[in-house]
Amino acid sequence: MSKIILCADMDAFFASVEQQTNPRLRGKPIGVIGSGGRTVITTASYEARKFGIKTGMNIYEAKKTFPSLIFVVGDNEKYTHTCKELEDIYAQFTPDVEIYSIDEAFLDITTTYHLFGGPEAIGVAIKKMIKERFGINCTIGIGHNILIAKLASDLSKPDGLRWIKPEEVADVLKDLPVKELWGIGSKISEKLSILDIKTCGELARAPASLLRNKFGIYGETLKAMSMGICNRSVQMKPEDAKSIGHSMTLPEDIWEREKIEAYLLMLSEMVGRRARKYGYMGKTVSFIIRYTDFETLVKQTTLSDFTNNTHVILHGALKIIDKIKLKDRIRLLGVSLSSLIKDPKQIPLLEEERKRKYILQAVDYINDKYGDFKITWGSYIVQKRNSCVISPAWRPSGVKNINVK
Repeated sequence: MSKIILCADMDAFFASVEQQTNPRLRGKPIGVIGSGGRTVITTASYEARKFGIKTGMNIYEAKKTFPSLIFVVGDNEKYTHTCKELEDIYAQFTPDVEIYSIDEAFLDITTTYHLFGGPEAIGVAIKKMIKERFGINCTIGIGHNILIAKLASDLSKPDGLRWIKPEEVADVLKDLPVKELWGIGSKISEKLSILDIKTCGELARAPASLLRNKFGIYGETLKAMSMGICNRSVQMKPEDAKSIGHSMTLPEDIWEREKIEAYLLMLSEMVGRRARKYGYMGKTVSFIIRYTDFETLVKQTTLSDFTNNTHVILHGALKIIDKIKLKDRIRLLGVSLSSLIKDPKQIPLLEEERKRKYILQAVDYINDKYGDFKITWGSYIVQKRNSCVISPAWRPSGVKNINVK
């Protein structure tokens, strides 16, 4: 029996939520940004997109492109709250729901669609419920797998509904540019273009040996995707994390070692706290620097043992920076922990290590209850953090559930 997968994708989610909570913004060209001075457009309303405003533009580019654009500082709590409420709507039609990102979900309705009048009827009902409850639009795509359901939604935006049935897939894909297919980014499409492969039809006809030679085993996956083949199932439970990381664009370019260490402590605490919360330990610390000219440097080190201790993570990052000769002032810093295992929750044998563990637990408890950095380390002396721009990969559960307060 062929699967039936539904993709629910919110239209200009952050901007739509802001327009509904502030009636004066409705129908206006707005760009949602972070609170920092070096923020970018996280979402533009469709009214703004008509004037060339795109996600990722910095505020100076956006002002130059469309001087009348209205900038709105995003409210992450609104978006995460709405995402959780949307999950309740999806659950009315199937228990098999994957919240893929803060504004997108996949529903496996294979065993339930007949209870609601068919796949398209479910799509219509979800769109109506979301519109009535939140006042925002949603695009629905339906297909026999996640890849095709996602494509159907992408081709139907905004406020659309499309079902690409199995017998229609080949015709839809044959002239579709490869870059339009979910999972094929700009770098892959550029490499394919060098091979004179620009459409999914051309990719499907390409010799498997050629693709393997250029992309390794992933070449076979690309060929399968170009024919609408995807074996990935809807994942109801959060996947085990492969890494836990945080990065931030700094309020101002920095060079001073004292300031660098203070920011690294903050980032290490964010990484360690999330690892502790979700029961992970890691052995590889990665350190990210982006200079003022946007050159980005990523280095990593392997620790002697697995950890989720803030200061051990920090020392790993400092060990890396000690080996780097900075070439310029820094605009972005990042820290991540990988090579993860589940925390066995063992009580340390040495008294000093037990004290460190209990201190971290106490700090986590206070910050979980009263908000981030209500209590912190004395050496973190940089100015108050700007509110972060929430990642689209935020999930309502699991390790990607980053605190937005």
